[in-house]
Amino acid sequence: MKRDYSDPVYKHFRIEVLKRDNFKCRMPSCKSNKNLNVHHINPWSKAAALRYDISNGITLCKNCHNLISGQEHHYAPLFREIIDG
Repeated sequence: MKRDYSDPVYKHFRIEVLKRDNFKCRMPSCKSNKNLNVHHINPWSKAAALRYDISNGITLCKNCHNLISGQEHHYAPLFREIIDG
């Protein structure tokens, strides 16, 4: 299933993750509030049941999102720890 960024359910998921994260990148030592992306901790393509679960999202700036690209599975435990506190 391809993401529909205009879907109200997706938009709600995205804004709730951004609000929870205070509109800042959650990558340790970053905290940027510019060019924010909402990253799915468990991938969109592999975790259909978690696609809109707020606890499966984390805010990353574009730079940090690009940094983890292709290595998402290595960062999942760190992101879980950040989200679960």
